[in-house]
Amino acid sequence: MLLKLTGSSCSGKTTLAYAAADRLAQIAVHDFDELGVPEGADRHWRHRMTEMWVRRALEYQDRGIDLLLSGQSPLGEVLSAPSAPLLDGIAMCLVDVDDPVRRARLAERDAGRWDSQAIDAFLGWAEWHRKHAVDPSHRPGVIIDDSWPEMVWRRWTGWNAGDVRWRTQLLDTTDRPVTESVEQVEQWITEQRNALQASQLPLRRGWAS
Repeated sequence: MLLKLTGSSCSGKTTLAYAAADRLAQIAVHDFDELGVPEGADRHWRHRMTEMWVRRALEYQDRGIDLLLSGQSPLGEVLSAPSAPLLDGIAMCLVDVDDPVRRARLAERDAGRWDSQAIDAFLGWAEWHRKHAVDPSHRPGVIIDDSWPEMVWRRWTGWNAGDVRWRTQLLDTTDRPVTESVEQVEQWITEQRNALQASQLPLRRGWAS
């Protein structure tokens, strides 16, 4: 199955993914951007890469291994990737942090790289993620407009906030020790695996039909 840690920059996704994967068996961990981000990367690039990672998850799936992927693609993009229905299961966790903390982390991690307008864009993307996580009808144009033509948005654009398939776990790392957040991710992964084994995972194979 594909287990995705999503969210805007500097929430701790990649750190948590690698630390949690070290505690578990039969799981591979990757970061969405590990192959590099080209100059001028846009929605088309992110959507194509989302499909690439879904296909990588399918390769792992054939070997009995789950993929834990950190990156910024939200649930709507993962579900719309052409190959997504072939996965045995999909589970999403939004790793979030308060805006002042994210602002401080951006300044510390990439000192001088981002101006105030760019940082505000990161914060706006984080706010959109929060609302998208609970309501598929929240400004879908943010990811759909000018998108990669291969994306299949109709799979979920008719869903509402009460649809059991539209489920994203929220993990707020603000003022939380890293060890505690790692434990939360480990617990979430275990719960998703158990739900899939019990045929209770909402996004198990067949969800698209």
